[in-house]
Amino acid sequence: MMDEGVNTSGVIVENDNGADETPETVNTTDVTDEGGKGWLFLLGLFCGLFLALIAVLAAAIFLGAGFREKLSGGVVVDNATNRKIEQINGLIDRNFYRAGVDDDVLRDGIYRGIMDSLGDRYAAYYSPEEFQEIEEDYEGAYYGIGAYMIYDEEQASAVIAGTIEGSPAEEAGLKENDILTEVDGVPVKGLDLNTIVSKVRGEEGTKVHLKLSRRGLDVDVDIERAKIEAATVKWEEVDSDGIGYLRITEFNDATSGQFKEVLTALEEGGMKGMIIDLRNNTGGNLDTVCEIADELLPEGLIVYAMDKYGNKEEFKSDEEKKVDFPIVVLTNGYTASASEILSGAIRDSGLGKLVGTTTYGKGVIQNVYDLKDGSAIKLTVQTYFTPSGFDLNGVGLEPDVEVELDAEAYKNDSTDNQLERGKEVLREMMKH
Repeated sequence: MMDEGVNTSGVIVENDNGADETPETVNTTDVTDEGGKGWLFLLGLFCGLFLALIAVLAAAIFLGAGFREKLSGGVVVDNATNRKIEQINGLIDRNFYRAGVDDDVLRDGIYRGIMDSLGDRYAAYYSPEEFQEIEEDYEGAYYGIGAYMIYDEEQASAVIAGTIEGSPAEEAGLKENDILTEVDGVPVKGLDLNTIVSKVRGEEGTKVHLKLSRRGLDVDVDIERAKIEAATVKWEEVDSDGIGYLRITEFNDATSGQFKEVLTALEEGGMKGMIIDLRNNTGGNLDTVCEIADELLPEGLIVYAMDKYGNKEEFKSDEEKKVDFPIVVLTNGYTASASEILSGAIRDSGLGKLVGTTTYGKGVIQNVYDLKDGSAIKLTVQTYFTPSGFDLNGVGLEPDVEVELDAEAYKNDSTDNQLERGKEVLREMMKH
């Protein structure tokens, strides 16, 4: 099950994945329009879709299913539909001014068109190549530029939520809040996150040209793609007050093991209180975040999910592991999906508080379904709720202590006022 961070994706992930349960995933590729191919692709899409429906109709008649067949997606094929398909196909064949449209592109267009028609920006079709990249994302290694992206509704595009330390994106100077406007000269405003990410990614050693909007100014940058293998959990030694600090950048298959190692090291270092930094963490694998929560929380609910039929699925922590120290979770507007699950579970358990700003608000879960030919689709299947029953989708989690980041101070001398305030809150919690 995938928790689309918002895809998390970003380029690293999708994460086009709320808590996405991976096949997740993050972290997420590419049918590039060149020149006038955009509307050619759309025409091809519809043409291909109609041809596919004809094939379904023919098969249904041959098998004695009658002249009317309702497909699982809700598409009804009847004689009138068949006639319209033939009419449109004939007009395209006789009159469309370009020839030689790639059949594979048309077929992919059919599948993407079906998913787009759902009106859910988290739903997606993945070609075999794209699905392989998705799986690599959640294994913790992939080819790209090393930037976390999240979808911004107001900008109708991807926004940089952060970069991986030492990655091509960091070295190229990509900044948090940069708005992606073009990839290799192709405008991306209005495209879904999965499509944008697919355009940014590519083979190792190749270059991608990005146009960004930064505080109202256009910024152009060329970035060479590379293999990205990121440590998803970073930490600092326990300080003199007994405060341990760790940061989780995403939730992929490698994150749980890294977290357990860091937690053990901090506990052995005499930790009496812990800061978990989830700022700019756009999500990832639901199983992974539940494994991490299970290391921290007392027995009880971590999160529960509901499908459209009212079926309830619960994810629980057992009684074998729980910590006996308070926790402060640092959050911001890019804390999304799986990160919101962990934040909500820690607060609802009474173990910790949230410090920072309101989270992103992705409270839906996606499943990835393998179509057995190497391709896959991702569908939103459930809404999730914190243990107390709060539906955060579209609203996010408000912090217990609201603190806006002083970006100027952070830029000038790396002063992190949110972290410092978090430590103050934690010291007060450690007294009780």
